[in-house]
Amino acid sequence: MSEKIVQTAGRDQLGELAPMFAHLNDDVLFGEVWNAQAIDVKTKCIITVVSLMASGITDSSLTYHLQNAKNHGVTKEEIVAIVTHATMYLGWPKGWAVFNQIKEVWATDEPALTDKDRYQQTIAFPVGDPNPYGEFFTGQSYLAPVSEQQVPIFNVTFEPGCRNNWHIHHAKRGGGQMLIGVGGRGYYQEWGKDPVEILSGTVINIPAGVKHWHGAAPNEWFSHLAIEVAGEDTSNEWLEPVSDEEYSKLK
Repeated sequence: MSEKIVQTAGRDQLGELAPMFAHLNDDVLFGEVWNAQAIDVKTKCIITVVSLMASGITDSSLTYHLQNAKNHGVTKEEIVAIVTHATMYLGWPKGWAVFNQIKEVWATDEPALTDKDRYQQTIAFPVGDPNPYGEFFTGQSYLAPVSEQQVPIFNVTFEPGCRNNWHIHHAKRGGGQMLIGVGGRGYYQEWGKDPVEILSGTVINIPAGVKHWHGAAPNEWFSHLAIEVAGEDTSNEWLEPVSDEEYSKLK
């Protein structure tokens, strides 16, 4: 669940003079509308900035909402593109006015986000650190423990084009693995069968003894939860890499 937005500026500044206005500002506008779940807060920030720009409002309220947009993940590159686009419809002077405030709000901007940072903002689980099993992968992957008690669960993230080698989960009894897609787009393939696309929410059941591989689509990041199924005498056998010729058939 997203963080609940709480506003008290109405009561703090106008509570005695205009209690009804303060109520509408704090409890309805921010308490209800800003906390509605149909669109995310980042999108609401963008809509609000463009609305203020359209109205020609460039006072402290615009500064507040630009800062709010920055705090909720709108990057300098994104806000510049948004205001440039809006300027085409709202007029050049309004664009200039907003850009002057953007310069101030993003004056101490953090270093530009990496592709990994941007992708992390799109998924609920941590990307983690470089995968210690990287020798069995083509391309860069990352591993983050989600649960190390009861049932071990790890989030595995693949950069675009990354995939693991063909491999087999062995077990005398039980065993195998479950994959649950949590971000981006990837593939799973069993030996002798067609690849299966994995999207967020896709569940893949991998029995013990089945030769297979999984990884990202050629041009997209991808993450899945890896859940080890309990079994007797379990082990993993890493095999040959997925060839570029095989992988290039994917879209």
